Amino acid sequence: MGKEGKNEVVGNTENMKIVRDKLKVLARSRPNDKYIMVAGLKQLGDIVAVTGDGTNDAPAMKKANVGFAMATGTQVAHNASDIIIQDDNFASIIKACMWGRNVYDNIRKFLQFQLTVNVVALITAFIGAVVMWESPLAAI
Repeated sequence: MGKEGKNEVVGNTENMKIVRDKLKVLARSRPNDKYIMVAGLKQLGDIVAVTGDGTNDAPAMKKANVGFAMATGTQVAHNASDIIIQDDNFASIIKACMWGRNVYDNIRKFLQFQLTVNVVALITAFIGAVVMWESPLAAI
């Protein structure tokens, strides 16, 4: 690629930044527009979610971080998506995101708790083994 191609990519990135700052929702768009928007936003480091119900939405849903398919959508859309909304209600997407964040937070808290407890037990067992020549922690 020559200098022209490099400048063209930089120009597209700058244009994508302008679009990102001004655009809130992309609706009634062509499938190619969805794919370009998803690819550009991901290139800028954003987290992207896409909803769709048709075969033509599948590439954008596959490229996005999270793809939401409607229950009445095609099998191709279902296969390309990460989450299938069973009631075809966009308010369910908000509920799904809230549940997902809740599950993620609970898993993170559980792992933090387990790591803390296990590190303390390991240190206690090591110091006990060095000082008393046996583990202070028993199975009972």
